Amino acid sequence: MKNREVRLKSYPDGLPSRECFEIVDADLPALQPGQMLVRNIWMSVDPYMRGRMTPNRQSYVPPFELGKVLDGGSIGQVMESHGGPFAAGDMITGMLGGWRQYNVTNGLGMTKIDMSLTVPLAAYLGVLGMPGMTAWYGFQRIGKPKQGETVFVSAAAGAVGSLVCQIAKLKGCRIVGSAGSPRKCNWLKNTLGIDAAIDYLEAGDGLLNALKEAAPKGVDIYFENVGGLHLEAALDAMNPNGRIIACGMISQYNNPDPVGVRNLFNIIGKRILMQGFIVSDSFAEIPAFIAEMGAWVAAGKIKWEDTVYEGLEKSPDAFIGLFSGENLGKALVRIGPDKV
Repeated sequence: MKNREVRLKSYPDGLPSRECFEIVDADLPALQPGQMLVRNIWMSVDPYMRGRMTPNRQSYVPPFELGKVLDGGSIGQVMESHGGPFAAGDMITGMLGGWRQYNVTNGLGMTKIDMSLTVPLAAYLGVLGMPGMTAWYGFQRIGKPKQGETVFVSAAAGAVGSLVCQIAKLKGCRIVGSAGSPRKCNWLKNTLGIDAAIDYLEAGDGLLNALKEAAPKGVDIYFENVGGLHLEAALDAMNPNGRIIACGMISQYNNPDPVGVRNLFNIIGKRILMQGFIVSDSFAEIPAFIAEMGAWVAAGKIKWEDTVYEGLEKSPDAFIGLFSGENLGKALVRIGPDKV
């Protein structure tokens, strides 16, 4: 049996291109005792993957290897089990081998999806998956929001940022979000109901002025997804004892000469807490996350959008599109049908 998969052909220098990837048909290994054959249905592309495309870089995850299949979060169905932890027919999610049609696995790090919840299957890679957990944990556990505080969210129309905006709203905060197009800003204001949206491309070098206009009483919590000028603007606009939740800095991932931040001294005078985090460190809190986020979703209090690319062959395009802002909400690749 052949298995179509996407491999890393070369390490990108700056912005990744399709030439960095190759799509091949490979032999599928026979199942061994304790293994399962999984048909991948949905796969996730995420900005952190760019860091894994830099060789010899110290990070919390090892770099991808040239000539090997790329890895990432997926949803799949168990087609056959030789004593594996899940039965044939089960829907499971986790790091399923990512960018391929089928995967032979022992199920380590995977969980069974509760199909009794009335949400689309793809939601387990978004609102009820890693982006949701990232937003929920980072904002609440690190941000420690208080009712009436002002929250600034960069990349606010993305998978994580859009959920942070809504959690902040549920916690009684005032929300300012930045995004890279009028369409995204309109969605943030009219669909998610945030208080102010900044088109950072239109604002340009005037981002700080736009932020101060949108947040005249200053910023208490900044959820950092972008870095660079966004971080500089936030540091100037922060109130004393503000909190910066450092989730990502996508503006720097493809920059061989990362932009320095010139006003870090604000951290001292304003007594700002800035903390980075990796969502995998908080997996012990997944049951609490599922309970609260699941209740919000069931009550219709959380909205989300997916940008879906059809077919495994589109996965490089989906990944590259992250860095030009093509996605509204979560970027996903549909590898196959939900049901066969």
